[in-house]
Amino acid sequence: MSALQLVQPDLTGGESQSDHAYRDIRALIVTLELAPGSLLSEPDLQQRLGLGRTPIREALRTLAHERLVDVYPRRGMFVAALDPRDLAALSEVREQLEPYAARLAAQRRTVEDLEVIDDLLAAIDTNAHDPDMRILIELDQRIHHHVYRCAHNDFLQGVCIEHYMHALRIWFLALDRVSHLGDAVAEHRDLLVAIREGDADRAAQVMSSHVTGFEAEVRRAI
Repeated sequence: MSALQLVQPDLTGGESQSDHAYRDIRALIVTLELAPGSLLSEPDLQQRLGLGRTPIREALRTLAHERLVDVYPRRGMFVAALDPRDLAALSEVREQLEPYAARLAAQRRTVEDLEVIDDLLAAIDTNAHDPDMRILIELDQRIHHHVYRCAHNDFLQGVCIEHYMHALRIWFLALDRVSHLGDAVAEHRDLLVAIREGDADRAAQVMSSHVTGFEAEVRRAI
């Protein structure tokens, strides 16, 4: 599954080398291209990403704060172990944050946001029953990122993305055993329609059901 890519949120203020390193290393970790528990070599990452030591180190410190990297004094830095038992605790957090983000999105979406929602709805109609996992999982990421963005709260968006990345990492672990992936993505249609129509209660309800349904589906797979 390492060929699958992360959809990265847009940065309105530009991207520093540290941002670049952070986003690229996080993608390698979440997609399991850097295996859980593996030793992180700064020289290898510098060569792989074409970046210097300082941005790599800054990125690794941020990823350690986000619990994607484990730091052991005198031993080094390692990709955080992936424990499916964390799924329940992660879902408890997402069940609070993401319905709230969806509620705000329905209340605050702009004309520009609505244009993206229409594009995403068209993509759902085109790809919902496509067996290509790459297309479907990238579409899921685009939808979640846009819902968070529509809330127009940078702090909330950041924390939602952080927890979504942990959930996505577990999803990559179970992806070859997850059934009905197209159905899971297609149910976002109700969410996007609710946001487009400004129905905050409905948007929150659909997002809550989606998060709990995701946990149940992944739990069956792992």
